[in-house]
Amino acid sequence: MLKKENRLNHKSAFDATYRNKNIVSDDLIIVYAGKQKTDQNCPTRVGFVVSKKVHKRAVKRNRIKRLMRENVRLLFLSNSEILDKYQSLIFYAKQDALDKDFNQIKQSVETNLLKLANKNI
Repeated sequence: MLKKENRLNHKSAFDATYRNKNIVSDDLIIVYAGKQKTDQNCPTRVGFVVSKKVHKRAVKRNRIKRLMRENVRLLFLSNSEILDKYQSLIFYAKQDALDKDFNQIKQSVETNLLKLANKNI
């Protein structure tokens, strides 16, 4: 589970991240990035979204969120520099993510974060 300081909780925080329009995606996940950090002491906050359009059943949607959350948690433990550049990140799952396993989701998360890092250089 992510630390409480790394969770994006409020609707206003989600809305602010969406409004920034800094987006990268592949066939499984879309990543919305908030503003770049000016103060390195504040933690990066992360949110996860799986729409009802992806699957009607909450069990299926929650499984995708758990896989994404665990991958991001492991990236936080490895002190990923890409995660520390932004105030907030939102990971939004697409329909194709339903049938994927942990390693495929991991690859998608890492690919999108690398695209995000290269986009803003």
